[in-house]
Amino acid sequence: MKSFPTTLLNGYRNFMSGRYVAERERYRVLADQGQKPHTLVIACCDSRAAPETIFDAGPGELFVVRNVANMVPPYEPDGQYHSTSAALEFAVQALRVKDIIVMGHGRCGGIGAALDPNAEPLSPGDFIGKWMGLVRTAAEQIQGNSVMTTTERQTALERISIRNSIANLRTFPCVKILEERGKIQIHGAWFDIANGELWVMDPQSKDFVRLEA
Repeated sequence: MKSFPTTLLNGYRNFMSGRYVAERERYRVLADQGQKPHTLVIACCDSRAAPETIFDAGPGELFVVRNVANMVPPYEPDGQYHSTSAALEFAVQALRVKDIIVMGHGRCGGIGAALDPNAEPLSPGDFIGKWMGLVRTAAEQIQGNSVMTTTERQTALERISIRNSIANLRTFPCVKILEERGKIQIHGAWFDIANGELWVMDPQSKDFVRLEA
């Protein structure tokens, strides 16, 4: 297995001799009976902000969807390929999750790119540029705010993006109906990588409030 990353092989061996040993029975039950996670977390691909690590979750507890900048597109049943929408549909309709969390984080590269008027496409397809178009209007408004610092503009759009994704979540009929019936709760959260702080969005005011560790 020379071509496989050594660090991952070592990590797997540590997993098998450590966590798997401690939770072997739980894995067997999950294999036999299937998964029943209680929460869907829509998070960023960023390697520094893994939900399972942040929430100290065990196997089978979280159904995690990760994409660039933890965004949810609007409901568009147009016959095209929609990875995030497909995962959302499965979590809500098949797994019957009780909570949905849209979790952003500080220093998000996708949000930074959306705020950079000189950002160049990384490839001819410009997949990231098109994807970040979901927050283009908000980004353009924040770009022109000279009173805010670069860091303030970044944090502002990271949090606005979370609110935007929550609004898009509610365009999905299955989510809207279940939320209205009290079967699902929707939450927003923002994680600060630098100091480990978790900020949770107040459902009424929409402000982000830091949780006490």
